[in-house]
Amino acid sequence: MKTAILKFEKLLSENVDLFSKINSDVFTAKVSDKWSKKEILGHLTDSAIHNLVRFTEINYVEKPYHHRPYNQIDLVNLNQYQEMDIGELIQLWFVINKQIVRVMKSVDEKALDYKIILSDQSEIDLRFLMTDYVEHLEHHINQIKS
Repeated sequence: MKTAILKFEKLLSENVDLFSKINSDVFTAKVSDKWSKKEILGHLTDSAIHNLVRFTEINYVEKPYHHRPYNQIDLVNLNQYQEMDIGELIQLWFVINKQIVRVMKSVDEKALDYKIILSDQSEIDLRFLMTDYVEHLEHHINQIKS
């Protein structure tokens, strides 16, 4: 878990300032019907919100924990990230993720083994979910930077 946390912290520290230096036209440009870089950052914000809830809830709700999916496209549209001030969006994304880092650093070693039931009834554990979150974050950050 320490490796994932270090990677996570590095992704945040290296990119929070970089994002604010991306030209506004580049950030908001849509490639065909795909998300803009700004909307990708909005998606990462939605992901952070949902995963912060998951990472904390699993500690006090009935086990096994049942993972609740969300509609990524609808959330990006409903939250109107394309129209949002980019500075506010970057700040929102960053602050929520800093809280996730705090939660990940404080999670009990035993809690990392808590079982999570996905919507297809397959099972993962909290360790996998947290590590996968960092990989997901890195994937989309690379899309924003490209």
